[in-house]
Amino acid sequence: MGVRTNSSFLFSLLFLLFTFNLSIISHGSDTISANQSLSGDQALVSANGIFKLGFYDQPGNSSNYYICIVFNKVSHRTIAWVGNRDKPISDKYSSVLKIMDGNLVLLNESQIPIWSTNQNSAASSSVVAVLGDDGNLVVKDGFNSTQPLWQSFDFPTNTWLPGCKIGYNKRPKTHQNLTSWKNSEDPSRGLFSLSLKEDTKEYVISWNGSKQYWTSGSWNGQIFSTIPEMTLNSIYNFSYVDNENETYFTYSMYNPMTISRLVMGVSGQVKQLTWSETSGQWNLYWTQPREQCEVSALCGAFGACNGTQPFCNCLKGFSPKSVGDWNLSDYSDLLLLSFRRVKKTRGSLLVLLRVQ
Repeated sequence: MGVRTNSSFLFSLLFLLFTFNLSIISHGSDTISANQSLSGDQALVSANGIFKLGFYDQPGNSSNYYICIVFNKVSHRTIAWVGNRDKPISDKYSSVLKIMDGNLVLLNESQIPIWSTNQNSAASSSVVAVLGDDGNLVVKDGFNSTQPLWQSFDFPTNTWLPGCKIGYNKRPKTHQNLTSWKNSEDPSRGLFSLSLKEDTKEYVISWNGSKQYWTSGSWNGQIFSTIPEMTLNSIYNFSYVDNENETYFTYSMYNPMTISRLVMGVSGQVKQLTWSETSGQWNLYWTQPREQCEVSALCGAFGACNGTQPFCNCLKGFSPKSVGDWNLSDYSDLLLLSFRRVKKTRGSLLVLLRVQ
């Protein structure tokens, strides 16, 4: 009798656990609802498995973690969007992504909110966050709602996906910008950005938010004047929209099975890339500016661009402080000299410098 009773108890327990798991799966692994959360190695996967959202460490630095959307069908990790790009967490197992007061909120290991969708909407128990097959994370009031409360496509980081808009909203007078990573291992905001110049209806790339060093030229209904590659064996369908509410540029793929992205790179160039499953790599479709040395301040305060790889070299009397990206994001890496002595000569200062 004891054995029979224990067997019945174990069967009941397994049945309850199985039923509980089914109830979670039935809501879809692409969704976080008000009574669910994401932590540790858990992830959302879009309906057809094209994109995944979860906690990912900074490349080469496992002490920093970020909420990221990645290409799930690309064989090496490629990040399409980062939520907390300027505020990493240190422990993904004690940090939580969840719905709170009508917003999607990231709580760090101390349970302090460090990132939020930050919408002033009435709290609702029906609010959900859904990851789409287009790579768009949408927060909406209920599964059947067609009007998003918030969406990641309105807040791109360094990557422009098909279907996303990069433009200017005329009502709140706000831009959607692409902003580069600080360097290849740090997704925090870098110094290069791509944005729409609404008065001339052209795209510009700026350094440090102010110095414009590249323009797409005017839109002629098919292409931007300085990007003739847009028409060469095009696999892209580009469109430009200007109405009373907004002006923006977007694109789609003629073959929806083609995986593509446009990236504002850490080197100051914007690149259109497509994924090749055959070669297992991202293939470059076009890049602007075409010449690397056209990028403003590419080699920093004491570097010179020579037009061939490696593009950057130190000026005479200088040497690199560290090996890595020649990227402007941190001038402290380029302050290479120390003062040795200062003496007066004919009423002026002669500064003798010694390379560290």
